[in-house]
Amino acid sequence: MGKTVKISGPLIIAEGMADCKMYDVVRVSDKGLIGEIIELRGDKASAQVYEETAGLGPGEDVISTGEPLSVELAPGLISGIFDGIQRPLTTLYENYGARISRGVKVNNLDREKKWSFVPKVKKGDTVVEGDVLGTVKETELIEHRILVPNGVNGKVASIQKGDFTITDEIAVIETDGGKKSVAMLRKWPVRKGRPYREKLSPNTPMVTGQRVVDTLFPIARGGVASVPGPFGSGKTVVQHQLAKWADADIIVYIGCGERGNEMTDVLNEFPELKDPKSGEPIMKRTVLIANTSDMPVAAREASIYTGITIAEYFRDQGYNVAIMADSTSRWAEALREMSGRLEEMPGDEGYPAYLSSRLAEFYERAGIVKILGSEERTGSVTAIGAVSPPGGDLSEPVSQATLRIVKVFWGLSASLAYKRHFPAIDWLISYSLYADKMKEWFDENAGADFIEYRQFVMTVLQEEAALDEIVRLVGVDALSSKDRLTMETAKIIREDYLHQNAFDDVDTYTSLKKQYLMLKLICEFDARAREAIENYADMNAILSCSCKEKIGRAKYITEDKLDEFDGILKLINTELKTLARGDGDV
Repeated sequence: MGKTVKISGPLIIAEGMADCKMYDVVRVSDKGLIGEIIELRGDKASAQVYEETAGLGPGEDVISTGEPLSVELAPGLISGIFDGIQRPLTTLYENYGARISRGVKVNNLDREKKWSFVPKVKKGDTVVEGDVLGTVKETELIEHRILVPNGVNGKVASIQKGDFTITDEIAVIETDGGKKSVAMLRKWPVRKGRPYREKLSPNTPMVTGQRVVDTLFPIARGGVASVPGPFGSGKTVVQHQLAKWADADIIVYIGCGERGNEMTDVLNEFPELKDPKSGEPIMKRTVLIANTSDMPVAAREASIYTGITIAEYFRDQGYNVAIMADSTSRWAEALREMSGRLEEMPGDEGYPAYLSSRLAEFYERAGIVKILGSEERTGSVTAIGAVSPPGGDLSEPVSQATLRIVKVFWGLSASLAYKRHFPAIDWLISYSLYADKMKEWFDENAGADFIEYRQFVMTVLQEEAALDEIVRLVGVDALSSKDRLTMETAKIIREDYLHQNAFDDVDTYTSLKKQYLMLKLICEFDARAREAIENYADMNAILSCSCKEKIGRAKYITEDKLDEFDGILKLINTELKTLARGDGDV
């Protein structure tokens, strides 16, 4: 036991802590405030406290638990809403009301609820760490697989079937070191990545249904992406859309230092959303971690690690998990505050020198891996982090440190948001380094020309940006017919393809097949219009074709009526060939 000698906001310094280790959890004062040791000097320990320290003074007891900050992993995680240190917010509300009292102790997961356990192995079977012992139907969408604990190999001495709490014994495994009792509940230190057999190269896209993402800047399953943008550019809505529609089995959503009203939107919205594949509520495959801006700043760091550890746990069961961190800038601000209170040498803009390594530590835990166990199975964690640079300045340290790590950059633009163009992902600054690796997959699953159409779209948008300056100076009439057509095609791409309404039932999600057909319409229109121009067709007649309006309305065609695209394609060919022959206006 130690005594506090200094208290500085969320930082406490205690002496008499010579026996402690880094990242041990401590309890401070008679209130039992939870904290974590982040620095040791002689017998003095500095700890960041995850609860409000107002009213504490020197001489308070500091007791080390001797264990690192860990999360509880067992059935009961899915559909759960937790704070940054995995305390269940629903239980806290029921027991303590709307304001969380300091030092409260509740079980992270329900110890009373019984789960129906179905064994997948039998007595006498040889098992290794990572093998599936049995399953629990946690929700209609998720089968929770109970694995052999890490470091345990041997023969199954006994295994039971029936209803058990997460702490009840479900199996006994005979190991070289004696018999090992196994329950459903596991604990894992949040700062330590969970082991796996082999990390693989990501080469399969995680389809999101967002056209600008899937077509121009796709993210691979097991990849990492960053969504930076200024205030009001739609970061949170982009994150919500990805959480709703991404092709992942399980979603872990972390509100890290989020505004209370934004987090409230998430908590109100998600339970009402329906999973597009099953029709069940999307919460039945979601874990929410809500750490709002009014909670103690140190808990922001914990929330990030809590989220990624839960994601790894489901990855080890063979699931594809997507984790949304909104926003890593507020985590970085917490690091800056703690670093300042520790009186460390500051780096750029006051951020600690280890900012880059901490961010890398988080993002490197994403990936697609061969998981432990006797069977060949894979699981993945795809990490998407929002960044909130002050004033939209992407040269600031958090954005730059993130860009050095991630391979997908969805840069949000204030000017696009101001024009009400959403998602406001700026196609001139964004990029995806996974796109080339996934060419074969897109050729097989989206359409043979999908990558060529993508390249065409990118080229047209680049050409539009170059022509835009000329138009501003001398007007559109000064352009040649071909350049006018480029501007018109770019407008169709921007307004009819890249602009997507998150609140429209049809437009909110677009399958890859539909994206391919939409791209085909635009490319076909451009090709036929160029042929017409070669044959001296009137430019104004081309621009007033009725097929243009049909292309613009194509995004509202439902997924079960995709054969309507053939009719629009025929109309494009008919109208523009008529013009090319010089048969007059359409």
